[in-house]
Amino acid sequence: MSLSLKMEIDTVEDVTCLNPELLQLPEVSPFALKTTPLLVDDLFSQWLSLPETGNLVKSLINDAKAGTAVNACANFSNVNAVGSNSLPSMFSSVNAPPLSPRSSSGSPRSSKQKSSPSALGSPLKLFSDPMQEVIPQFYFQNGRPPTKELKEQSLSKINHLFNNPLNGLLIDEFKTVTKEVCKLPSFLSSALFRKIDVDCVGIVTRDAFVTYWVDGNMLTMDVATQIFEILKRPGNRHLTQVDFRPILRELLATHPGLKFLQNTPEFQDRYAETVIYRIFYHMNRSGNGRLTCRELKRGELISAMQQADEEDDINKVLRYFSYEHFYVIYCKFWELDTDHDFFIDRENLIRYGNHALTYRIIDRIFSQAPRKFAGDVEGKMGYEDFVYFMLSEEDKSSEPSLEYWFKCIDLDGNGVLTPNEMQFFYEEQLHRMECLALEPVLFEDILCQIIDMIAPEREDCITLQDLKGSKLSGNVFNILFNLNKFMAFETRDPFLIRQEREDPTLTEWDRFAHREYIRLSMEEDVEDASNGSADVWDESLEAPF
Repeated sequence: MSLSLKMEIDTVEDVTCLNPELLQLPEVSPFALKTTPLLVDDLFSQWLSLPETGNLVKSLINDAKAGTAVNACANFSNVNAVGSNSLPSMFSSVNAPPLSPRSSSGSPRSSKQKSSPSALGSPLKLFSDPMQEVIPQFYFQNGRPPTKELKEQSLSKINHLFNNPLNGLLIDEFKTVTKEVCKLPSFLSSALFRKIDVDCVGIVTRDAFVTYWVDGNMLTMDVATQIFEILKRPGNRHLTQVDFRPILRELLATHPGLKFLQNTPEFQDRYAETVIYRIFYHMNRSGNGRLTCRELKRGELISAMQQADEEDDINKVLRYFSYEHFYVIYCKFWELDTDHDFFIDRENLIRYGNHALTYRIIDRIFSQAPRKFAGDVEGKMGYEDFVYFMLSEEDKSSEPSLEYWFKCIDLDGNGVLTPNEMQFFYEEQLHRMECLALEPVLFEDILCQIIDMIAPEREDCITLQDLKGSKLSGNVFNILFNLNKFMAFETRDPFLIRQEREDPTLTEWDRFAHREYIRLSMEEDVEDASNGSADVWDESLEAPF
């Protein structure tokens, strides 16, 4: 009988596996049931031979044939609910301990059996519905709204600063709001004022400021995003060079370290241009003249602006704003621009650094391989292009410089430097060494030295990534086209090595600009002494200083 019943059960497509717990056999441990399958089969056969089990199995088969829902667990529960005597144990209960009481929390298996299977595809498969986790909003298109506490603190400061009869502030009075409420550099005050005063009435009311700064969620943005939003023009998603001019004008008008330029507005403009060119040289890595918010966050401009606002000596702000750095760049350009038309050609540039560069690298620069010239004059380089060149030439450890010179050496533009390309530029270096009666170094030896310095992934070519991963990359370019620096590298000037060790935070550009500023200052002092008086001045020459 048990065999025929088992065959009939197999015809049902969805049947639960035998759960030993349904047999209610506390006398047998689960481990024993799992390790002795023959015992389980024997117990299952005996269980099937019971009259109650036979009736239950027949009922399930009839329900399955009739097409009604088969709920074996419910039927088992009904059988068990009648009492423990309706489904007797196979073992004698004389020496058996009583069963432990089953709480509502129970074991994981008992709780799983009590869960309702009606919501699932098969009534014999029992699963619990997963808990739905509520994910808080993490993206806000117009910025994260300020918390209640932050908003109240800000409004308290705003109410205190706007406590005047006009309930508004003029542009000269607005600097306190910029510093204390917005926590921004003071020379951003005018730009922020005009951003709020869209109707150009010359006054910013409390309500207008609260609408822009608090209700506009500017309060919760990081400093870089705040400055980006203040400077960018409506409809733009980037900053251009023009957007930085208002804050440079404000800096020149208010910074104590730049007051001496107030009587020379032409040099104020040159200083502002130089600062802007340096900013875009280092931060606008795409080179398209459009500075994104991401690029602004990656650079050091924000910290440099905060330092410039706190430091009275502008020359201590080495990043972008140092007047001494501007002085060195502008004087170098003025020396090369012999006709003072504010453009220099190939013959002018070849004189840079006491004729340190080769003609071949100068030709590559004027072919606009590293960077397209900003000016429209054929065959001439403007001041902006010279700033990019000089920063690249004097600090070959920076990434913009490596990219600049890599494009010059990469003759075919395939993204790798081959030995043939490097040899093309080194040939002129070799010829110059012979003309100067210096001991020439063969290119084969130079190539081995370059490979040892860079350690590229492939020995037959060098990629830009290889150069960025080495601290000696700048020396590779000096070997190829700058004879003076090549010789200095070979002799290893101990004075320069000691300088680098004394302050490793200074860049090659910082050290160069410091040395050049001292040299130019001494030359100017000697010139003034030779003239007998500093009052001797020929305005027709339009000397820079």
